[in-house]
Amino acid sequence: METPESREDTIWHELQNAYRTRKVLTGILGGIEKMVGGGTIAVIYYKEVRVVIPLAEMMINLVEDEARDYGELALRQSKLLGNMLGCEIDFIIKGLENASRSVVASRKDAMYKKRQIFYMPDAAGNSRVCEDRIVQARVIAVAEKVVRVEIFGAECSTLARDLSWDWLGDASERFHVDEQILVRILSVKVRSLEDISVKADVKSVNGNTSKDSLSKCRIQGKYAGAVTDVHKGTVFVRLHIGVNAVAHNCYDNRMPGKKDDVSFVVTRIDAERNVAVGLISRIIKQNI
Repeated sequence: METPESREDTIWHELQNAYRTRKVLTGILGGIEKMVGGGTIAVIYYKEVRVVIPLAEMMINLVEDEARDYGELALRQSKLLGNMLGCEIDFIIKGLENASRSVVASRKDAMYKKRQIFYMPDAAGNSRVCEDRIVQARVIAVAEKVVRVEIFGAECSTLARDLSWDWLGDASERFHVDEQILVRILSVKVRSLEDISVKADVKSVNGNTSKDSLSKCRIQGKYAGAVTDVHKGTVFVRLHIGVNAVAHNCYDNRMPGKKDDVSFVVTRIDAERNVAVGLISRIIKQNI
């Protein structure tokens, strides 16, 4: 039988070998901690062993944008790191301390190693990740209107409109951290190993069923749906029959809000935009 001590010894031996060979390992981002000196560290758990990665080695690259007040970059990095909790992280061990069995690692080194394999051109001038190719991506963070994915060592953020043909009120209802999804590469710019930008979308991988679903709609038909967004008096609704719908009027004396269940009456079919146009006759259930 394997005792806890012998299991720990086996894992530690594996980590020592990985350190010597610079092997890429994968663990779960289990925590974020503030150091006494003020720095931030990410805590990864690899087979129950605690691995520490400093924030600078997590490779959370956010672009400074003077046009928008995003706040201090370090705070934005910490916020994104918080959204990444529970996701898989690739890392390369930078240092081991046998007495305390502590491990310090770098996600950045692992990302660069993967980039070398998948993005840098081979002898024939071809790279594995290229425009229009469908590849597997790892979801590392999810917000209401955006999903951040890692594609073989490069990260990109995909807006809600590029995630699905269906209108999404909240991306977290359909996507979750640590999920593996297929994406289509829209563009790849490789300026150097350190400077790679990727754009990808999800919805083009799946067939557009909007036109087929729209045929289920009838003018003056009444359908149930959920409000996905409200913008300047226009209400965007996802009908339960699988149709995107736009309402400019609401006959209920209450104002519809996001995630409310509503009754929608179709007054016109916009075949060009694949949407049903109409009005909200009443709010079935408010999301309070």
